[in-house]
Amino acid sequence: QVQLVESGGGLVQAGGSLRLACAASVRTLSSYDMGWFRQAPGKERWFLAAISWSGRSTHYADSVKGRFTISRDNANSTVYLQMNSLNPEDTAVYYCAAAPFGTFDSTRLRQPRQYEYWGQGTQVTVSS
Repeated sequence: QVQLVESGGGLVQAGGSLRLACAASVRTLSSYDMGWFRQAPGKERWFLAAISWSGRSTHYADSVKGRFTISRDNANSTVYLQMNSLNPEDTAVYYCAAAPFGTFDSTRLRQPRQYEYWGQGTQVTVSS
């Protein structure tokens, strides 16, 4: 069982930045590919970014490419999402998730059902 805890959310003005962190309760986070998703009220959970178990490969949704950066620190069992140039449309609950590592397939990792463990989420609100 892997427990994931997100932190770093909050209220920020448009154009600002936030850095989300996802702390895992497992020593061998390197056994998992990791992803970040978000869900706005009344909408489906939406893929943002994924990173391979080693950190060597990443994949982003077009809507956040160039603004968001996913990274990981396996030694400290933590995954990050740096978010820049935020706008009100980025307002949502942000979730991290873990998928047992395999071939880093961007199509696979865009699908929420591929992830085995999820955090409780952290709220991000961007004011205009």
